Amino acid sequence: MKNMKGRFELVSALMGETLVRKKGQRRAAAEQIRITPELNVIKIGGHAAIDYGKKVMHPLLTEIGELSKKHQILLVTGGGGRVRHIMDVGMDLGMPTGVLAELSAKISEQNAIMVSILLSRYNGVRIHTGDLLELPSLLKLKMLPVMHGTPPYGLYEHPAKKGGSVPPHRTDTGAFLIAEVMGAKNCIIGKNVNGLYRENPQKNPDAEFIAKISASELLEMNLEDMVIEPMVVELLRDATHIREVKIVNCHVKGNIGKAIQNKKVGTVITSG
Repeated sequence: MKNMKGRFELVSALMGETLVRKKGQRRAAAEQIRITPELNVIKIGGHAAIDYGKKVMHPLLTEIGELSKKHQILLVTGGGGRVRHIMDVGMDLGMPTGVLAELSAKISEQNAIMVSILLSRYNGVRIHTGDLLELPSLLKLKMLPVMHGTPPYGLYEHPAKKGGSVPPHRTDTGAFLIAEVMGAKNCIIGKNVNGLYRENPQKNPDAEFIAKISASELLEMNLEDMVIEPMVVELLRDATHIREVKIVNCHVKGNIGKAIQNKKVGTVITSG
């Protein structure tokens, strides 16, 4: 049909909408589908776990593998020390933020390959970002999917804030975005500390521990150092399905299981 300005339109609730007008953006949608409502997205970072080698990884992956027999799990990997090295080299050479994102993604992909092989006896299978919609089938087949956590922005990565060049969407953020789009039950971030502190506990052993906090409160604190990527906290406030993110020490046996079962462990960041 033709509107009053002579433009041809298709009849719909968004007919003539610019998609940038605030009223149009606030239009209430139907309840979003939770594709995998029983899924537990568990992120283990390179810096937090993988770089420690078999002393940490073998018992951790055994624990996760055993948990996968009773719970639906998607394991997401980070990059670690090699990401920091390639970013340092890239920044020294003047690489743009999007190129740094491309480079760092390769490292977390390598870790996903190694972790999926280590989980082969638990039906571990490496999947790619384009395979997310295959998850329901893979989970029904009792597979334990593993994928890297770098969001696929690549060269289209958002500019870094405050004039920096480190990509703001890294593997914590990727794990969160996966959990949100799949409508997961839990988003669990495994670290090498017990949770969130007001200061880095490895630098200040007396740093105050934060057991539970809202995303807004945490952002207002404007901490100098945080164990989780700030972008996760920002995104959490607007999420539809993921209403809290759990940070646990994955070096401690049993912590992942406690987080899956909603037992008190680590730090909980809520969307409030």
